[in-house]
Amino acid sequence: MSQQLLIALASIVTLGIAAEWIAWRVHLPSILVLLVFGFVAGPATGFLDPDAMLGELLFPIVSISVAVILFEGGMSLRLRELRQIGRVVRNLVSVGALLSWVLGAAAARYVLGLDLAPAVLLGAILVVTGPTVIVPLLRHVRPVPHVASTLKWEGILIDPIGAVLAVLVFEAVLAGEVEAATAAALRGLLTTVAIGGALAAFCSGLLVLLIDRQWVPDFLQSPLVLTVVVAAFALSNTLQPESGLLTATLMGVAIANQKVVDVKHILEFKENLRVLLISGLFILLAARLHLHDLRQIGVPELAFLAVLIFIVRPAVVGISALGSEFSWRERALISWVAPRGIVAAAVSAIFAIELAEAGYGGADRLVVITFMVIIGTVTIYGLSATPVARWLDVAQPDPQGVLIVGAHPWARAIARELKDEGLPVRLVDTNYTNIAEARMEGLAVYYGSALTEGTLDNIDLAGIGRLLAFTSNDEVNSLTALHFSEVFGRDSVYQLPPEQLETTSKQVMSRRLRGRFLFAPHATYWHLTARFDAGADVKTTNLTGTFDFQTFNELYRGAIPLFLIGENGRLTIFTVKNPPEPSPGHRVVAVVDPLDEAGASAASN
Repeated sequence: MSQQLLIALASIVTLGIAAEWIAWRVHLPSILVLLVFGFVAGPATGFLDPDAMLGELLFPIVSISVAVILFEGGMSLRLRELRQIGRVVRNLVSVGALLSWVLGAAAARYVLGLDLAPAVLLGAILVVTGPTVIVPLLRHVRPVPHVASTLKWEGILIDPIGAVLAVLVFEAVLAGEVEAATAAALRGLLTTVAIGGALAAFCSGLLVLLIDRQWVPDFLQSPLVLTVVVAAFALSNTLQPESGLLTATLMGVAIANQKVVDVKHILEFKENLRVLLISGLFILLAARLHLHDLRQIGVPELAFLAVLIFIVRPAVVGISALGSEFSWRERALISWVAPRGIVAAAVSAIFAIELAEAGYGGADRLVVITFMVIIGTVTIYGLSATPVARWLDVAQPDPQGVLIVGAHPWARAIARELKDEGLPVRLVDTNYTNIAEARMEGLAVYYGSALTEGTLDNIDLAGIGRLLAFTSNDEVNSLTALHFSEVFGRDSVYQLPPEQLETTSKQVMSRRLRGRFLFAPHATYWHLTARFDAGADVKTTNLTGTFDFQTFNELYRGAIPLFLIGENGRLTIFTVKNPPEPSPGHRVVAVVDPLDEAGASAASN
């Protein structure tokens, strides 16, 4: 038995990461591939049986995992984002949640024919969406920033709110009488908010104090944070059922928005852990299904799903966005993204058992209907959200523009060439003379330091997907790359190689502490400055079948290739490690010397 359990646990991790990788390779939402893998491993083949494998440990493991995911999600929430979307987010998780509950309960009562108690409870359970499904979907859809922020905030906040609502409704149902039910619900709500808020404030404050006073070494900080989150979740749930999710979420928000200590390394650890947890949870989720459950799905269940998608969600978003600056296209996309996730599955399974024991009819259908809604919404939204976003013109294309830190003469020369090729370019510099010269040349600029928090808030990053650090200071370049890795991702921040890179084969600095090294080992700031001072220029050359990259190198012997631009306008950057392979149809942007350029012109004539 222990050997079978070991194989099963290893298979969950393996299948989860394999599904994530396949989804990345074929450009599909990872949720869909995870569900397919879980279904094949579970009901289709019988290889995985989570209930038999984990028994009573299943739901505690799921609950702790969801708490960690919500904590990590809370750490991605920045209060500055609420300046534009705060009103809509507030409405979605308050008035919108209540409206979703009422309409969902009505649909369960009159479309599914459930008894009143299970119908009201099902409506509360299906209020949630959750980061386990929203975050991977947003990564795939890439909506415009304020729409993405709205869906992210809603998805992270609605999970604890929905879980608390479900618990309060369940207690009210068991209380029976209206007065007793109302009193129980209000008492539970106040207790949940008080316990969740107090524990979150105390635990997050304690963590910040320990890290700020350096009472915990760096290598223990991430494990300590995880330990405190799990402990706070467990204590909160012990004091008030299902309040732990609220505690974990508020802890994440509090730690992310404090200014005392740097938590980027903790966030990176949590992001990696989130991928593992989401992958494993969805494998378990799909593997718990049974074929006979799917056979119970008929016309009423499909009609109920249609009501949730086409009536309830649009009504919730329409009411929540009244008076906001969101366009009808943006509201339409928000209306079309509301997949249900692991919290709905876990809560429905727990309450279905307790309702059945209390003698309520139809309670056994709660789990089947909830799983049907999860699979249906994930499949429909997962397959259609991207084309719908593009049709509504609220999806961001893969941004090809660059943000260049440094507006000195040769940085401006590179920026002008990229701009002439139709790519968005922004320049950042603290030197006003450089900024003024760039403005005179028609380049978009930002006057200020790239390392200040205000830069992220004030600079226009529309169409920008990469950072190029071109300053003369290697440390500033590294810090800038670290600062913007949060915005663009670690693989999309670049910096000039340091002077010592050309003379040593050893690693100059940790990859974790810098950006990717640009162009070539010798393409340092001072080398490029000397080349441009000697008359070098930036030139774009078309590659063809007869004039390939080898021919280019033969004619321009001293050239430093900078970029490749594909026929579709996609920008690829030359790097010291793993440079791209140019092919016919590409355009090469390179630094060329005047003598090489003259020789190439003579050869072509």
